[in-house]
Amino acid sequence: MDKLTEQKPGLLLRLARFPLIFLAILYVVLTYLYLSGYFFRTSFTQGPMQGLAASAMACAMMLIMYAALVYYFERRNVSELLVAPMVSELGVGLLLGFGLYSLCILILIGLGVYRIEGVNAWQVLLPGLAAPLATGVFEELLFRGGVFRIAEKWFGTWIALLISSLVFGLVHLENDAATMRGIVSISIWAGVLLAATYVLTRRLWLGIGLHAAWNYTQGTVYSGIVSGNQAPTSGLIKSTMQGPDWLTGGAFGVEASVIALLVCTAAGATMMVMAVWRGNILPPLWSRARDGDAGAA
Repeated sequence: MDKLTEQKPGLLLRLARFPLIFLAILYVVLTYLYLSGYFFRTSFTQGPMQGLAASAMACAMMLIMYAALVYYFERRNVSELLVAPMVSELGVGLLLGFGLYSLCILILIGLGVYRIEGVNAWQVLLPGLAAPLATGVFEELLFRGGVFRIAEKWFGTWIALLISSLVFGLVHLENDAATMRGIVSISIWAGVLLAATYVLTRRLWLGIGLHAAWNYTQGTVYSGIVSGNQAPTSGLIKSTMQGPDWLTGGAFGVEASVIALLVCTAAGATMMVMAVWRGNILPPLWSRARDGDAGAA
């Protein structure tokens, strides 16, 4: 047995292993790395490739520190970041993120809400890569690797789904054009969809790919508003959006649209059904303890 696991942990370490304290540590470390990458990228890099390299470095540091913190405090292998399926699951996630948002746009085109006015040069696609990549890694490590996973360990999959969805929605309140419709919508569909990627695979790669591709496709490809933040001015597709807020999403963007709510919730629910079939649903801790006692008897 490893000597580290044989030694009785000190008081500070035992306190740090308390779920809320561990989440606070995780939040501080990941936020520091994420913002450091952002400030370095916006202040010291020149050109999209340097910006992407800086973002990739910040992502690597966030992944390494997440793995280090989990290994040190939880004393386990970090299976949610298993390297072997990384490429395939990231790839599927990227396709899902692009496909789901594109499906929303196709429906809005069919309804006469989204209109394509022209196309910019393909080079506009490069500068928009850095931010969605960093955000996808940061938010999936924090909200699915942290909030959802730890809540699930204590309260089971279904209650953790509710908790993490509420937390994920509420953090978007600070966005520039946050609306109650947007917060409710993103809490429901994004909370279900992104948690489902973790429950289905028991890893974070699928969600990272989906999250990054959704944000990138939304802003850089279709020139849309991302989660109530300022709309990009140089997306690939020049477009206009006209219609009621419940269809367009209003100032929050398509994420607050009933179209995104229906499409993405359906996708998330499908993945949750697949997770049930795979036996990936975790009951609450008290239920597992009771079952264990019954088994021992």
